[in-house]
Amino acid sequence: MEVKVDISNVVLETERLILRSWQESDLDDFFAYASVPGVGEMAGWPHHRTKEESRDVIKNFMEEKEVFAIVHKTDNKVIGSLGLHDSLANRDPEYSHLRIKSLGFVLSKDYWGLGLMPEAAKAVINYCFQVLELDALTCGHFVENYRSQRVIEKLGFQYVRTVQLQSKALGKTFETKYYMLWKNALA
Repeated sequence: MEVKVDISNVVLETERLILRSWQESDLDDFFAYASVPGVGEMAGWPHHRTKEESRDVIKNFMEEKEVFAIVHKTDNKVIGSLGLHDSLANRDPEYSHLRIKSLGFVLSKDYWGLGLMPEAAKAVINYCFQVLELDALTCGHFVENYRSQRVIEKLGFQYVRTVQLQSKALGKTFETKYYMLWKNALA
């Protein structure tokens, strides 16, 4: 079932991070990590070549109100994004009656391997189940994206199936593993 999300006035805080809505002033930080080859490509979009591309994406984030900016407290800069998107499960008759969103995330290459994405995702997962009262979350990764796979598994998601996902932005199809996390799994 389609669930409308509006995170524009939501702020989540962890030990090292603040998750909040995007602001126009985040442009330089966003472009700094979104322009690095290999970062966006692992999420299905080409790395940004101009600040104008990044500005357009931030504008979209601000309009859609479903993507958090991840701010590193010590550095006081945006180092990634974590979004709540429509899930493929919404089109599956087995799950279509449930309140489900899909978790999508990207992190600056400079911050990989520090446990920051699981930290951010745990805060968003708690928000999804406690505040939004979702029944489940889905998450996926391209089969060759082992870093995302580790994050997803650390968070307790269970493998459901592998599908072919078309990335129009990259002009190719990716074998993609999908996972699900049920609200009652955290009880």
